[in-house]
Formats: sequence, C-alpha cells, structure tokens
Amino acid sequence: MFGLRKRPNIESERMTLRLPVHADYRAWAELREISADHLIPWEPVRAEDHLSRKAFTNRVYWAGRADAQGTALPLMMIRRVDNVLLGAITLDNIRRGPVQAGTLGYWIGAPFARQGYMREAIQAVVHHAFQIMDLSRIEAACLPENVPSRGVLETSGFKYEGVAQSYLQINGRWRNHVLYANLRFDRRGRTDVG
Repeated sequence: MFGLRKRPNIESERMTLRLPVHADYRAWAELREISADHLIPWEPVRAEDHLSRKAFTNRVYWAGRADAQGTALPLMMIRRVDNVLLGAITLDNIRRGPVQAGTLGYWIGAPFARQGYMREAIQAVVHHAFQIMDLSRIEAACLPENVPSRGVLETSGFKYEGVAQSYLQINGRWRNHVLYANLRFDRRGRTDVG
C-alpha cells in the first residue's frame, strides 16, 4: 500500500544507517557545531540557519520524499552500541534508465574521524546500492588536498577517474575536485578482460 513502504535501514558491523528522524535534531546540531572547524574546509557555505530546528525539520521531510521518490538515500550513521550519531552519508542524484548511477556524499563528526566508521559506512551503502537498488555506478568527488577523503574512497573500492574544474563551491570559492567511481562490475585494471 502506498505510504507504508518500509524505510531503509542498512546494517554494518558497528552501525545502523537510517533516514533522519525529528528526534535526531539535538544530536545532529551538537555534532555539527562541535565539528565546524573539522568540516568547514571541505563543505559548501551553509545558510545562517543551518543548525536551526526548522532547517533540520526540512531536512527530515526532504529525506523522506527523496527516499520515496528514489532520487536520494540520505542516511544518519548511528553507532549501535550506544545509539550515538557519528555523521551522515547520502547517495544522491540517483539516475535510472540506462545510467543506473548515484553520487555519494558524506561527513563525519570530528570526535569520530579516523576510526574506520566512514569506510564501513561507504562500503555498506555501496553494497546496498549494487545489491538492493541495482545501481551500476557510484560516483564521489572531493578536494584534491583532502587526503583522508581520498584515502577512504580508495580503500573502499573507488578508483580515480580525473579532475573536474570548478566543480563545486567550497567554503565560498569554486574549487576543482578529483573524481572517483566504484563500478558494480569493475573490470578496470584487470588483465583477463575478454
């Protein structure tokens, strides 16, 4: 029945990845606030009311609509052992038809960086995208100097594809990005291609 579709939960070794809910607001706003210095160099400039309850409410409604329409899968990263919010990961810009692709974006709170959570989340989302959503290609982009982000993509099976000039405004400036992709049936670099 329409409207009663089961919400996606993706389970990884240590986390549950799920759509945001209104009750996440306080944890989300606090984590974004204490992580500002960690995140600002890598993200677009946010609106002044970015951390407001109203902005978060709009985010929750957008997430539900995007999931229902199949255009995005915006997920909160919740550590199961203590139900703590660690960050978020979104499979966005989902395209169907002959493309069958989506774009991955993510952030992790400063207290949880460099502990393997993002690699675990990326691998879980990519597996879900390929096995459940039947996508063929997952794309991601980051600033060339963002060594941690490049590293997590590379250790999660993404391969470097090139540079996009003036790809996205980061911290108020148009910036070049390095492009990566993970392919469901990746034959790049294989010598047994028929």
